[in-house]
Amino acid sequence: MSRIKIKDNSRIPKASLSGISFLTSKIADKTLEQLENEGIFVFPEILRDADDITKDQMILQSVNNYYLSSNVMGFMGLGDEKLIVESRFSGNGQDFLFQYLLERVFDVPNIVDLETDANNDDRVFNLLIFIFPHYLKSAMRKGVFKTYVRKTYNDSNVKGTIDIARHIVKNTPFVGNVAYSQREYSFDNDLMELIRDTVEFIKHKPYGHKLLAQAKDEVKGVVAATPNYEMCNRQKIIDANKTNTIRHAYYREYCELQSLCLLILQHQKHQIGMGSKKVYGLLFDGAWLWEEYMNSIVDEIFYHPMNKATKGSQCLFDHNRGLIYPDFISRDSEARVIADAKYKPIDNIGNKDYLQVLAYMFRFDAKKGFYFYPEMGEEEDAVMWLNRGSTYEKNVEAREDICLIKHGFQIPTGIDVYSAFTEQMRCNEIKFLDGILTSVKWEKYTF
Repeated sequence: MSRIKIKDNSRIPKASLSGISFLTSKIADKTLEQLENEGIFVFPEILRDADDITKDQMILQSVNNYYLSSNVMGFMGLGDEKLIVESRFSGNGQDFLFQYLLERVFDVPNIVDLETDANNDDRVFNLLIFIFPHYLKSAMRKGVFKTYVRKTYNDSNVKGTIDIARHIVKNTPFVGNVAYSQREYSFDNDLMELIRDTVEFIKHKPYGHKLLAQAKDEVKGVVAATPNYEMCNRQKIIDANKTNTIRHAYYREYCELQSLCLLILQHQKHQIGMGSKKVYGLLFDGAWLWEEYMNSIVDEIFYHPMNKATKGSQCLFDHNRGLIYPDFISRDSEARVIADAKYKPIDNIGNKDYLQVLAYMFRFDAKKGFYFYPEMGEEEDAVMWLNRGSTYEKNVEAREDICLIKHGFQIPTGIDVYSAFTEQMRCNEIKFLDGILTSVKWEKYTF
């Protein structure tokens, strides 16, 4: 068994990954879009207009004799070769930050230890189960999935196509019934049966009922839509869904839920490629996790447009032109502030990032903009005042009213016990929020 750990946003010598050469040959220089299209499970699903997780982002990008990792974290394997991409804040063999982000963003109940060794395939499998309520709620916002199904009958009310072979078997000698089938528009279809199978599967886990309680209304809807459910038909339902995947763009959320259900019920990793050697994996976008985590801290003082959920969109220009999704827009319209969550290291926040936030600030008449980023140390906020003037006229000087602030969130290091890590994170959350309020002078907010 060859197992190698690397960290996100890092530079890795190619020679250090020689022990998993077959795996790296399958995933290196492939975009997340390619991997997702080939079957790797990427969370959240890739959207073409997403800013933080893009179709061009790679797990490993070749640069001379090195690989560059990105914001992606997770697990991948090929045969006996394993690659674990940890948070760059991991230490002493523990990736407490990744676990903490998952628990906060997905509201994972404190019933299972996600700290399980990454070599244990159950860790990947448990993560699939934990994100099921999120996917279920997202899909059910579109309503219960309804489609045409073919149902068989054997009675005297003939309405569809007569099934001669079945009729001869069931109705010899003839007693007045006719075997027939007809297409009906129904909630009780293969996809809803698959979701029901997954719900029942999770229920039998020790933590199943507590986990499903996060989506209890949606679970009730699934049960109500599948009155003819029988557990003995599970394999038949799995096969039907593998053959008939959801493709309609309107039901994109159901397509993702279908893929997740198949993974869970088959108790196997998502696979790509052909042949006996197949790559499996579960990948999380660290930038998305960080953004949603930041929202859990600042949601009382900031609006949070979400490009991946296409909610809260704003427009740069009239007539709905120039669609934008700032990460955070302050609720205080009199002292408007724009903020952008960046999982990348502070030194990597550069020109493109500046231009984006400045455009948002100009759009919303904001005088201050923030970058919310994770840091290992306790650094002072980096305050950057916008210049005016031109070098051609030799009159460049800093303004006194418009600035960008890099506001770091301190990630605890050197802690060996997860409970101590979470306690320190809670303290740092209060400190982080206080720093924002002090900088903006929003005295009316008290927490």
